[in-house]
Amino acid sequence: MAGSELQQDRHDATVLENEAGTRLDAFLAARFPLFSRNRIKDLILEGAVSVDGTTNEVPKYRVKTGESIALAAPEPVDAEPQPQDIALNILFEDEYLIVIDKPAGMVVHPAPGNEDGTLVNALIHHCGDSLRGIGGVKRPGIVHRLDKDTSGVMVAAKTEQAHNGLAAQFADHGRTGPLERAYFAFVWGIPNPLVGTVQTMIGRDPHNRLKQSVMPREGREAITHFRVENRFSDEKWSIAQVKCQLETGRTHQIRVHMAHIGHPLIGDGVYGSAFATKINTVPEPVQHAIKALNRQALHAAILGFAHPVTGQTLKFESPLPPELAELATNLAPYSL
Repeated sequence: MAGSELQQDRHDATVLENEAGTRLDAFLAARFPLFSRNRIKDLILEGAVSVDGTTNEVPKYRVKTGESIALAAPEPVDAEPQPQDIALNILFEDEYLIVIDKPAGMVVHPAPGNEDGTLVNALIHHCGDSLRGIGGVKRPGIVHRLDKDTSGVMVAAKTEQAHNGLAAQFADHGRTGPLERAYFAFVWGIPNPLVGTVQTMIGRDPHNRLKQSVMPREGREAITHFRVENRFSDEKWSIAQVKCQLETGRTHQIRVHMAHIGHPLIGDGVYGSAFATKINTVPEPVQHAIKALNRQALHAAILGFAHPVTGQTLKFESPLPPELAELATNLAPYSL
């Protein structure tokens, strides 16, 4: 069945009159949306496409009315990251995608220094043969990331069709679609005004390649909307619980932006190092809760999007994890 998500071998189509003159790669991408345009191009160059029985390796070839086009996509190969039996908190799963609540301390992708024990390793094990292949490889389609020490809701695709649909929504950042991303953060000080938008350029810090920073001209546009949800204060200190919503998705965006306006995240040793001594000003129960975090106080609490296949709007919420809930509990007596 042409275009079926369940078929990974041969796909056939006949060029209709209104399709004549279309590029071969564009024709196939339109007929078989489970493959991305880049994947289609790769398959053509690999000799996996024939026109009237003859191999055609020219993506720019203009198809003609009545031509029979065949796409013989190889079965997806196993991914290089090894499957690992790591417990996952699964919020939703179907044949196209999976939504999980990532704990702090888990890296999303294998990388030097974190070759295993990652979310990708866990998903490859959990999903098994339900991974239909992203770019010809049996791997989960990661369309957004959370820092290692940020907890909360994430979605990953199981199929190329789902991956393409989700990637398009994240690229749009919810400007024209239902994508919604909201984070809760605990920051030093109370932002004034209580509701605002931080809009800057963000790029790699020229003095520290491991950091991002606000750039005067270079970098990429980054937009964060924030609202103070709760305020806590005593004579020598103040802390705010802030809801942040992203209009863009730059690396470390919330951490960089909140530090930029003078309110770095609690526990953020990279962007809030100048506030390290602030912990000495808070009451002992709050101090213990902050020390117990061992990470920045940032949690991806809400994720909403349109299902890339059914079109249904889905929304998932994750409560504060125990360590952040403990911080909130110890701050409660000082609420303004």
